[in-house]
Amino acid sequence: MVSLDRVAELIRTELGDADVQVRDLTGGGDHLEAIVVSEKFQGLSLVKQHQLVYSALQKEMASEAIHALALKTYTPERWATASQAP
Repeated sequence: MVSLDRVAELIRTELGDADVQVRDLTGGGDHLEAIVVSEKFQGLSLVKQHQLVYSALQKEMASEAIHALALKTYTPERWATASQAP
């Protein structure tokens, strides 16, 4: 198991400018959801955005400290629009 703070730290280290929110979906610590907002996603497909995040968590995913990760990735502009939606 890896802490939610550690997951967020690893993502921030990989992406530099990322705003990261991580939550445990099941209470077991290995099924997580991450919302990541980063300028580095600008111009990238959703698949490429997710690949950047997964690369930050490669060791944790391989060891199954994280068994499942639901990702939501946004550029800051897209996040501003999405976070205001009802």
